Amino acid sequence: MPTAVSLLLLGGCGGDAVPAGSAEIAGSRGGGVYANPVVPGDFPDPSVIRVGRAYWATATSSEWGAPFPLLRSTDLVNWDRVGSVFPDLPSWATGSLWAPEITEDRGRYYVVYTARKRGGPLCVAAASADAPEGPYTDHGPLTCMAVGSIDGCPIRDENGVRHLVWKEDGNSVGAPTPIWAQELSEDGTALLGAPVVLFQNDAPWEDSVVEGPYLMRHGGRFYAFYSGAGCCGRACSYALGVARATRLRGPWEKNPANPILTGDDAWRCPGHGSVVDDGGGRFFLLYHAYSALDSVYVGRQGLLDEVLFGADGWPSFRGGGPSARAASPIAPQAPWPAEIVDEFDGGALDPHWQWPVAARPDATLEPEGGGWLTLGAMPGAPGSHLGAVVGRPTLRGDYEVTTDVSAPPDVEAGLAAYGDGDNAVGISIGGGRAAVFRLANGESRMVAETSAPPRAELRMTVVRGHRFRFAIRAGGAAAWAPVGDAVDAEDLPPWDRGVRAVLFVRGPSGAAARFASFRMAQPSPRR
Repeated sequence: MPTAVSLLLLGGCGGDAVPAGSAEIAGSRGGGVYANPVVPGDFPDPSVIRVGRAYWATATSSEWGAPFPLLRSTDLVNWDRVGSVFPDLPSWATGSLWAPEITEDRGRYYVVYTARKRGGPLCVAAASADAPEGPYTDHGPLTCMAVGSIDGCPIRDENGVRHLVWKEDGNSVGAPTPIWAQELSEDGTALLGAPVVLFQNDAPWEDSVVEGPYLMRHGGRFYAFYSGAGCCGRACSYALGVARATRLRGPWEKNPANPILTGDDAWRCPGHGSVVDDGGGRFFLLYHAYSALDSVYVGRQGLLDEVLFGADGWPSFRGGGPSARAASPIAPQAPWPAEIVDEFDGGALDPHWQWPVAARPDATLEPEGGGWLTLGAMPGAPGSHLGAVVGRPTLRGDYEVTTDVSAPPDVEAGLAAYGDGDNAVGISIGGGRAAVFRLANGESRMVAETSAPPRAELRMTVVRGHRFRFAIRAGGAAAWAPVGDAVDAEDLPPWDRGVRAVLFVRGPSGAAARFASFRMAQPSPRR
């Protein structure tokens, strides 16, 4: 097993930044410069630990599988997706896969996460593994308060006793949102004793919410980084605050300078993250925020900024807002690829692919003949009017996606921008035609159609996240033929998720379509 070094060794849960738009970059410390986001695309509520010389991160997956992506980095600014915490939805849960907190404690790895219990409320649950990459064993719920329990974070108190800290989801019923703490068993699978309230929303900037607590111990004090106000959507008002105490159970003091991290012209509603050390005495917060340009269409993206502890012991961020560019902690940031290409010629589906978590599709790769993805139809797929779906997060509001698809006569297959199972816009072929459709609130209407052979290339071009144009090319033609006029889908993304570019198949049981390629081109998400 690799040597584990993380903030948990300090009692924790689990280049210098500069103000956005500044032309000056603080000393690079040998690592060059990076630009935010460090994890482009939908990556809400991120959590990160350091294990030896590697960093491991995960984030909210909401209603997408596989649950909770696992990413690995050696420098905090270049990340590879290597898998997921779970291969499928835990048997006790129905969805709402939020806020996984990855931690290490005495040689074992834990992911404390939120999910909705079948027939019940939101719960904080736990899973554990012998290594950060898993495999993880699910231990089920730890707490399921009547109005919901979310955003769990394990920590040891000043006497070395394990505790779980979490939020009671009172804002869901118009009530306050206490942050609770309760003793946690040594194996991390059960709560012991009685809970106590650490603090709750009582400051004007917090509005009706405090949530997302990340706790660490530094300089003889406990620090709770937490978020306040509205997390999500166009009307979000999120920001990050901090509180401190000398004893875990309090009393807690909120920073009079809160919020310590707020939005700016480039990034809106920053918050809900975790802190990691670089092994050299510096601390960094991995958190999420919306791009002011690409907005809710891309979702809450993963940003990184250095945490600076002042002479008064309070942490802050240089400039008080997200950095546009900053000094890389360890190594330079790699250039952004202009195009993402999958020709389905490998042995397994790339881990960046996702699917509706309640409707895992039958997706198989055929490397022979240049590579094919065969996607089986799923009539009656729960929560998906598009049937079988696999998709990838979009990374900019401006992008173009193409695919090469072959569909038998009894199947409709194609390409779409997917908000959720009730909201999508796309183009499909099947039955001798190509059709552009708009799915809104579960009701589908055809926007345009033209004749089409059983195999064709389809193209979707997107501007500002909500203006769509579609085209088809078949039979070796050099030029693309437009199908219909531009379609506006401004209301496509759900309240808490970004849009995915998906491949889909609708048809009878046993039917399937084949995809020979997927290409997504977009400008760099880093300005």
